[in-house]
Amino acid sequence: MRFILSISLVASCMLYGMDTQAVKIIQTYRTKGIQTTQAMLENYLIQKDFWMAVLKNKDTDYGYYENIDFLFVSNKSIPDLTLYEVKEGHLTKIKQTSALVGSGKGNKKIEGDLTTPIGVYDITQRLSGLNQYYGPMAFATSYPNTYDKVRKKTGYGIWIHGFPLNGNREELNTKGCIAIENQVLSEYDKLIKNKKSLLITYENNLKLVTKEELATILSSLYGWRDAWIKNDLNSYLAFYSDNFVRYDGMKFKAFVDYKKRVFSKQEEKTILFSNIDISPYPNEDGKNLFRVSFSQDYSAYKNNQPTYTSNSKKELYIELNNDKLLILTEK
Repeated sequence: MRFILSISLVASCMLYGMDTQAVKIIQTYRTKGIQTTQAMLENYLIQKDFWMAVLKNKDTDYGYYENIDFLFVSNKSIPDLTLYEVKEGHLTKIKQTSALVGSGKGNKKIEGDLTTPIGVYDITQRLSGLNQYYGPMAFATSYPNTYDKVRKKTGYGIWIHGFPLNGNREELNTKGCIAIENQVLSEYDKLIKNKKSLLITYENNLKLVTKEELATILSSLYGWRDAWIKNDLNSYLAFYSDNFVRYDGMKFKAFVDYKKRVFSKQEEKTILFSNIDISPYPNEDGKNLFRVSFSQDYSAYKNNQPTYTSNSKKELYIELNNDKLLILTEK
């Protein structure tokens, strides 16, 4: 596994024009072996310059995506819904259409407030056989997400759906969903099928993401991972906000105590990240927030014996403040 990772990163270096570094890495492997080469490669992952090279020719206004095929973006203040196809770091605009949203302003807080939420949500399911009121079908979203839940937001059933099949649309708003014309919805349904899709909803203005911000997040993400692997508790905890709340409600002080117990075991770890997606996270507080999701392969060892393994999808809700990543919520 480590050898495959090393070769992959060397190929990345060469792909992004880092030929001198690639030669150096290969020479190090030839003369000093895989372990020294591995350490050199790992060091690249925590360097912002490396990620700036990776991001150089990618479309990053709406984030960075390795695992998303389609991206919906909705501005509640218009209201509208735009669909982009995401392929190899490039966004292609499929269509922008008018939409109906909930009558409530701002962010959704409680069930029944008739407000369309502001945030980032996975498209989790294609729904059919619905009441004719919702049109030919609907895309279900992951509202409330982890960030919503730890902030005690309630409600459910936030969909992208159509207009009534009987043509009777008296209300020019929804109960919190996003509604678009049936013909457009059917076009999207044929295009998306079972591919992975995401929805970003905002009101008024959405701050576009810079490559510098993404490079900071990606290098910090691997810096967090590096501290985790090395059992460097202080460096690891420095990536967390004092206001951190875990998905299950555990607050920062209790989380610190928990991690002290885990790190005291001094286990050896292998932690691999893949399928990284980073989205700007709209919010009413004016903070520079992001959702970071990725696949994590985790293995821990003690005296060369495995003690724990897992393969899971991770979600981090983070704030970028003065070029420093702070984790607010984690699942």
